[in-house]
Amino acid sequence: MKAFILGFLVIGAISCKTPVKKEIPQMAGAYSMLSQSIKGGNTDTTYYILQQLKIFTEDHIMYANVNPTNSIAAFGIGSYVADTGFILEKIIFSAADSADYSTPISFIILIEKTPKGYNQVIPEMTIQGQKIRLTEEYELVGNDVKNPLDGAWKEMRYLIVKGTDTTERIRNKFKAFYGGRFLEGLFEKDSTQTPRTSIAFGTFSMEGTNKIKEIVITSNDPSITLQDLPSIDNEMNGPDDSKQTITGKDGTKYISFFQRL
Repeated sequence: MKAFILGFLVIGAISCKTPVKKEIPQMAGAYSMLSQSIKGGNTDTTYYILQQLKIFTEDHIMYANVNPTNSIAAFGIGSYVADTGFILEKIIFSAADSADYSTPISFIILIEKTPKGYNQVIPEMTIQGQKIRLTEEYELVGNDVKNPLDGAWKEMRYLIVKGTDTTERIRNKFKAFYGGRFLEGLFEKDSTQTPRTSIAFGTFSMEGTNKIKEIVITSNDPSITLQDLPSIDNEMNGPDDSKQTITGKDGTKYISFFQRL
């Protein structure tokens, strides 16, 4: 069983036992995964290699991960509702490697808060015909700084402007911001028309009122990790629309129009 199994959660048939009654968890925050344990059949293994960040806003959830041994990446985004001892997640879009999934799917996760962050358990799920129990441990990261960008966003339009030429590209891109952390997931066809999932996550801050500074800590594109990337010009059209522009060294502008979910 591979360590990047979470990226394929949404394609498994999922069933859970009746949740144990506990205090309703307050989930908003950014969490880094510390470990992932898989038990079932002939498997009883704990993995520490998968690099994953999960962000809960007040009403949405997004995760992104990459397996550093092969650069296979995955992400998912959707809404959630917290109740006593568990959360109900409804993933509306996910992608893993060369496949994407746009049919919404809901599943229950048992939650236990810890001094570091929280543990989550899916008691019974089916992956590739095998029933397993999936347990993950998370650590709270980030800060308490509030930002108008905090939330989950979907890219509605993407333009590349080079001189007098403007090219529009069709792709699926989502971002989430919270607690000084950001993550993004992109699914599109590359230059050879091969479908590909790309992810990135790290820290963000505002430079003044209209510039975003992102520092990429983890990505399956090593060329952008921990590099001195240009600031992003951010124009807000009300609280739920964001125009984000990156200007390359040659003057080319990469413009994303985002709408809050």
